[in-house]
Amino acid sequence: MATHLSHPQRRPPLLRQAIKIRRRRVRDPQDPPPQATQEVQVQSHHFSPEERDLLYEEALYTVLHRLGQPEPNHVKEASELLSYLQEAFQVQPEEHQQMLQRVRELEKPIFCLKATVKQAKGILGKDVSGFSDPYCLLGIEQRVGVPEGSPVSRRRQKAVVRHTIPEEETHRTQVKSQTLNPVWDETFILEFEDIANASFHLDMWDLDTVESVRQKLGELTDLHGLRRIFKEARKDKGQDDFLGNVVLRLQDLRCREDQWFPLEPCTETYPDRGQCHLQFQFIHKRRATVASRSQPSYTVHFHLLQQLVSHEVTQHQAGSTSWDASLSPQALTILFLHATQKDLSDFHQSMAQWLAYSRLYQSLEFPSSCLLHPITSIEYQWIQGRLKAEQREELATSFTSLLAYGLSLIRKFRSVFPLSVSDSPSRLQSLLRVLVQMCKMKAFGELCPDSAPLPRLVSEALRMGTVEWFHLMQQHHQPMGILEAGKALLSLVQDVTGDLYQCRRTWNKIFHNVLKIDLFSMAFLELQWLVAKRVQDHTAAVGNLVSPDIGESLFQLYVSLKELYQLGPVPSDSHEVLALDGFHRWFQPAIPSWLQKTYSVALERVQRAVQMDSLVPLGELTKHSTSAVDLSTCFAQISHTARQLDWPDPEEAFMITVKFVEDTCRLALVYCSLIKTRARELSAVQKDQGQAADMLCVVVNNMEQLRLIIDKLPTQLAWEALEQRVGAVLEQGQLQNTLHAQLQGALAGLAHEIRTGVRTLAEQLEVGIARHIQTLIGVKESVLPEDAILPLMKFLEVKLCYMNTNLVQENFSSLLTLLWTHTLTVLVEVASSHCSSPLASNRLKVALQNLEFCFHAEGCGLSREAMRTDTFQALQSDLELQAASSRELIQKYFCSRIQQQAETTSERLGAVTVKASYRASEQKLHVELLSASSLLPLDSNGFSDPFVQLTLEPRHEFPELAPRETQKHKKELHPLFDETFEFLVPAEPCQKAWACLLLTVLDHDTLGADDLEGEAFLPLCRVPGLTGSAEPGEAPQMRLPLTYPAPNGDPILRLLESRKGDREAQAFVRLRRQRAKQASQHVRSTEP
Repeated sequence: MATHLSHPQRRPPLLRQAIKIRRRRVRDPQDPPPQATQEVQVQSHHFSPEERDLLYEEALYTVLHRLGQPEPNHVKEASELLSYLQEAFQVQPEEHQQMLQRVRELEKPIFCLKATVKQAKGILGKDVSGFSDPYCLLGIEQRVGVPEGSPVSRRRQKAVVRHTIPEEETHRTQVKSQTLNPVWDETFILEFEDIANASFHLDMWDLDTVESVRQKLGELTDLHGLRRIFKEARKDKGQDDFLGNVVLRLQDLRCREDQWFPLEPCTETYPDRGQCHLQFQFIHKRRATVASRSQPSYTVHFHLLQQLVSHEVTQHQAGSTSWDASLSPQALTILFLHATQKDLSDFHQSMAQWLAYSRLYQSLEFPSSCLLHPITSIEYQWIQGRLKAEQREELATSFTSLLAYGLSLIRKFRSVFPLSVSDSPSRLQSLLRVLVQMCKMKAFGELCPDSAPLPRLVSEALRMGTVEWFHLMQQHHQPMGILEAGKALLSLVQDVTGDLYQCRRTWNKIFHNVLKIDLFSMAFLELQWLVAKRVQDHTAAVGNLVSPDIGESLFQLYVSLKELYQLGPVPSDSHEVLALDGFHRWFQPAIPSWLQKTYSVALERVQRAVQMDSLVPLGELTKHSTSAVDLSTCFAQISHTARQLDWPDPEEAFMITVKFVEDTCRLALVYCSLIKTRARELSAVQKDQGQAADMLCVVVNNMEQLRLIIDKLPTQLAWEALEQRVGAVLEQGQLQNTLHAQLQGALAGLAHEIRTGVRTLAEQLEVGIARHIQTLIGVKESVLPEDAILPLMKFLEVKLCYMNTNLVQENFSSLLTLLWTHTLTVLVEVASSHCSSPLASNRLKVALQNLEFCFHAEGCGLSREAMRTDTFQALQSDLELQAASSRELIQKYFCSRIQQQAETTSERLGAVTVKASYRASEQKLHVELLSASSLLPLDSNGFSDPFVQLTLEPRHEFPELAPRETQKHKKELHPLFDETFEFLVPAEPCQKAWACLLLTVLDHDTLGADDLEGEAFLPLCRVPGLTGSAEPGEAPQMRLPLTYPAPNGDPILRLLESRKGDREAQAFVRLRRQRAKQASQHVRSTEP
């Protein structure tokens, strides 16, 4: 559980601070006193001088009497190990030499080789059955005066044990019957004096028992067995067979060995005799140190381990690094030698490691994960019966001590594991896992049967720690006076909220994953009771007399308390009553103060913003000034305050929202008045009229920005959610009638102010537009229309670009709409006064086209749909006619009559039937007038004298063709003419849209003018022969209903009539007027 400490000597580690736990809590008379907790007493890891000397003696003795070859990763040199021990025990050089000399003078231990014969494999089968009955003889041969490698030495290695080692020093294993892979697993302690001259001998023999020939023949399996029978017959009865041996020099062995050795033959016969698995360990007997004589071996090893680990941890702390549970090679070598020499079992080594680490963990800082390995080892090897009573008690004490210490750390986890240290969460999680693994151990369950479940212990520690932490935080805020008390309470609530956020984001996940403990819910329930009591006391002390400063303090406290309350866990079906339920009622007397303070602050900010505004746009893209930005911020703050308040009571929340909306709308109107006054003040000192217009543009833009802000109030103040909340307590429509009425009133006022400003700007431009339109009429006739309108277009380009630069899009669009409407009005007036001048009308027509393009601005200005009003379309149609020549108007007239003919289906005036075709080869138009029917009786006798006049129209297209007439029929309403007419005419004029055959049906009158029965128009472009290149066949009959001219007069005729100097126009109008007059005399009689 190590933490990074740059100066460990200057301040005690955090874990050390948690050893003694005291409840430093401010006792509140109403609060229950905190429960007394026992202090966690941690045994010191330091030894007394006497204990240290004995342990140092033990360590030196271990190094000086080292046996065997070193392990691969261990330290070889004894001097290096002695230097390390001197440093680890902090022994002065003189004292070290004295101790070293004294240890050298101690009696040497009895050196022993602990040999374990595990098993063998692949040995020879010496019996008739093909198997053997193997056993082993082993011992240590102490050679004196025999040089290494001499023939005598080699012979002695080949010699069997019974010939080289005295019988009393020879050890024998059990006999394993009938096997080639025997398993013994037997251990022997073999003493020796000098490792340099000692060698280990093991012989493997096949036990030979006396059997009858019949028994041997019964075991016979193959020819090899028969050969063995003959061989045994030649040897002495009861003589065992040699299977192989292993001879090893002790000085070649490591302190611990565990491997397979080949079985060597005495002769070269059967060189492959199998392998034997042996384990060796050099141990001591009768060590001369005081510690070895007076204390259990594992206790001495535990103390030595504790001393060395303490030194290792201290060394890492001095280097500002965290110990990772890995010991140095020197420490590993010494501990390995000591455990081996003392012949400690793996279990006792694990137990010693646990006792040392668990004790050191409570006083030094290193990772708790270091405890997991000894826990696992003890659990894996646990057998309670192998421990003595004092060992069980010592192990149980270590369990309870670490558990108590761990709970003390958990109780103060906020200070022991601060989040300012990055690895604190992982350290806490590691501690919890160690406690969980420890409490799951069989050893813990058997030695500590009365311990409560770990989750219950941890939950109680967390609860107590939370209360302690709260009172500690309260001690940090000791106020003087009611105002300071509010600020101190606010800080306390914020601390509590911050702690709960940390619990939910970080700590709760750790406790839940490891122990299924909901730390956040538990901490919230504890803290909310403590906070609620203090807030209630404070608001009661404030009372109903709330000053502005206290009101501000209460508002901040309310907001923080609301955040704390909303942080709570989601209520369940069995949700208990919280102390913070209904906390808003404690702040009810302060609401008027909050609302008044919000409005006052906003009003001051608006006034200050306008006073400092120079009415200059903020930039090219931002066309409003500084006060609009300040106003937006001001209104955003009001909305933020409303969202912070978020009053729970629906009816009161509605009234508060009404007040917020009322104040906001009032501020908007106040701003409009102030900004206009500011514009007048600045304009008064400006001589440049352009700068005054700039300011007016900025004022309008600011108002538009304000309108956008006000329009967002329903969203910012969450009206939709409010409407759902107050639906049950307010009358239907009350919210609409109140809030929306206020909003619409404010928006209407702003819209009026904006329109007034835009109207003022538009009026400055309308005069120039009217002047330029009037001017283009008086330009010389030689000037082209496109050139005549250039001054008007340049004027608009300059002015509109200026306005587009200085106005926001909404106001610029409004300005364009006003200017377009005014321009159309001027054009209509001018077009009406110059309708008889095609030249003027043509210029106006071109001007209208260019103005439409200018105001549309390729989609950046007004839309086509908005521009093409009824006025525009009527003006466009009138100018189209007025700009046309007389012949063009005549053509348009016939086009309209052809269209009227196509749309007429009624035959109330009668009809004519004709056939028409065109022969292109002869350039002749062939017309057969067949009959007329259902004519009106125009004579007094109830009949008519009809005839038909045929003319090709318009006359200027066919000047050489005279009209043709049919025969006159007396007293006939259904005359059958059956007459044929041919017109020599080219095809080209006949193919034009306005070219037609006019069939005028007249009633012949002998004394006066002929009466008009009706007219029919046959478009020549549809006549067979003109629609294609092929010669027509039989022409189809066509029945054409008769029509009358328009009774109210045709606008084309009125326009032609106004052109007094055009003879052709006047002649055409006279004829048409005559027909119209004739038609009007019969209209009433023909009406159904």
